Amino acid sequence: MSAARMPALFVGHGSPMNAIEDNAFRRQWQALGRELPKPRAILCISAHWETRGIYLSATATPETIHDFYGFPKALFDVRYPAPGSPSLAQRVADLLQAQHAVHLDPGRGLDHGAWSVLLALYPRADVPVVQLSLDMRQPAAFHYGLGRALAPLRDEGILVLGSGNAVHNLYVFDFHRPQPYDWALACDARWRRSLEAGDHAALIDYAQNFGDNTRLAVPTAEHYYPLLYPLALQQPDETLRLFNTAVLSSLSMSSFVLGA
Repeated sequence: MSAARMPALFVGHGSPMNAIEDNAFRRQWQALGRELPKPRAILCISAHWETRGIYLSATATPETIHDFYGFPKALFDVRYPAPGSPSLAQRVADLLQAQHAVHLDPGRGLDHGAWSVLLALYPRADVPVVQLSLDMRQPAAFHYGLGRALAPLRDEGILVLGSGNAVHNLYVFDFHRPQPYDWALACDARWRRSLEAGDHAALIDYAQNFGDNTRLAVPTAEHYYPLLYPLALQQPDETLRLFNTAVLSSLSMSSFVLGA
């Protein structure tokens, strides 16, 4: 890996409350922010921007989107005033447009999948952020392919950040459940083994990887797809480190950083 090449990162973001609570997950994000080289800009792929087609946020001043309900006022009061980067949005569009139509959205702000994590990683909000949407009409292999096309960004000082959860089933999530569901633990463990083995094919074909538990672990794909983008950037023999390896009820917080 070249000295200038930026790491790439997938974060299991979990509850929006992780943005303001002092817990082990947020503390690990803070520690990682101190460890990583400061990027020139960040390209974030969040579970919370689902589209038909490929879109990029292209505003110079993205608003903080509070795309949730039922949480304390303190969470709604959070602002993450990082600048945008229309030039990075155009650069990403240029990388993708050889094979795909890409749309620039001049009004899109930062959703909580982005800012809840970035608030801990880069609390000064002084790194420009662009978001890339998830075209939910497309399968996992398509998203992995988009990630591969983003490879030049790492040598241009850009941090590619995926934000979602490898196992994510809020339909059965239970705050009061003393132990995680067995199927959630099994799928998280299988996912982590595949990561450590460098088995990208198994991670793309997550239905086969998770077996009979797939519909429980990934009832909808929007929280799984973001992990495929940084995964696709892994170079041969490049190190990958897992962190925040924990399962809460039916939600995996397991995350990885590569190239750090």
